[in-house]
Amino acid sequence: MMMRIDPTLRALADMTRLRIMRLLAHMELAVGELAQVLGQSQPRVSRHIKILCDAGLAERRKEGAWVFLRSAIGPERAPPLGAAVARLLAVAEADDAQFAARCAEDRRHLAAIRAGREAAAADYFARHAAEWDSLRSLHSADGPVEAALVGALAEQRTAGLGRLLDVGTGTGRIAELLAPRATHVTGLDMSPEMLRIARARLQHLPADSVDLVQGDFGALPFADGGFDTVTLHQVLHYAQEPGRVLAEAARVLTPGGRIAVVDFAAHDHEALRTEHAHARLGFSDEAMLALFADAGFAGDAPVALPGERLTVKIWTATRSTARTDNFDREKA
Repeated sequence: MMMRIDPTLRALADMTRLRIMRLLAHMELAVGELAQVLGQSQPRVSRHIKILCDAGLAERRKEGAWVFLRSAIGPERAPPLGAAVARLLAVAEADDAQFAARCAEDRRHLAAIRAGREAAAADYFARHAAEWDSLRSLHSADGPVEAALVGALAEQRTAGLGRLLDVGTGTGRIAELLAPRATHVTGLDMSPEMLRIARARLQHLPADSVDLVQGDFGALPFADGGFDTVTLHQVLHYAQEPGRVLAEAARVLTPGGRIAVVDFAAHDHEALRTEHAHARLGFSDEAMLALFADAGFAGDAPVALPGERLTVKIWTATRSTARTDNFDREKA
């Protein structure tokens, strides 16, 4: 979009819109989240958003009944005027103490809102840990998906999976499935209840061949380059910031390592958000390939497995030997 100086300056001539732009410099946000952080009604915030979007400073993205907003002046995407505005706002926060304090308070408020949502999701996992496999099967048949996942990985890694990290391992089903093809399996999950079930499920494996670790998929507790393969099976749709999760996966992969993401194609089943704690209503191929590229992956052609209600996709990619850090740069 071609930016013009007059609407750009008019859009910036309001403290609420300046606060919105500084929040968007750090992450994509739902309009409802912005309204909560700013302490304003959603219609009022929507009017501010329209002004920012009309000026080319922000972009909307609809997902089911939710509307997300992201900055249109990130370092990799902005026209020269937009890049100059991004630098100006960053300098303003660094040099204007009053503005900096307001921005810091906005980010603290946002963190509290998201922490509450994550706590609700954790409570959901704790309550449903024992029935997780059966809940998942309501959405799509596991057998064909698992067979396709094994096939997709075997096609690319004929010598085996090497050191495997299963992110969001849940009940340990995917770790169990892929263990015979790996030299070592590490399963990571945030839920202690899930990990207890996974331990019971994997107890037949040699003790030195599997580790189960409690941790956050957005801040993996592992050193750089420690794994050859990473899998995320029906996990990424729980991420508020899927780009950060994939950036972390790239960090812990060795150069040339492989990633497989199994998740839903983009859909409009809003009940999965309200009833099952999904943060994202699936992903389009375009969105997933863009997320891969930003994290330093070269994506392959996806595999689609249509179901009765939802289509499951398997996206695979290879970590580049010279990984970029676009995600971290955009958050700086």
